Amino acid sequence: MSGPLKFRVKHLYKTLLHLGKDYPKGYEFFRSRLHASFLRHKDVEDPAEVEALIAKGEYVVKELEALYMLRKYRTLKKRYYDS
Repeated sequence: MSGPLKFRVKHLYKTLLHLGKDYPKGYEFFRSRLHASFLRHKDVEDPAEVEALIAKGEYVVKELEALYMLRKYRTLKKRYYDS
């Protein structure tokens, strides 16, 4: 794997680890699943396939951010409005 791709993979891993701190099932659950996923794809050498996996990981980042924003919105709504 070339230098820029390696950097992007490491950055994606660190970003996902950071987002996993607020995961509903707990950080350890998220970290173990993330680690297993990255280990499962460690032997991928084709740059196009690595790009596809990075794109999939970035999609997961966006989904997690949306999940956390929705949880925050629901908490604020519950706090200020009677439901």
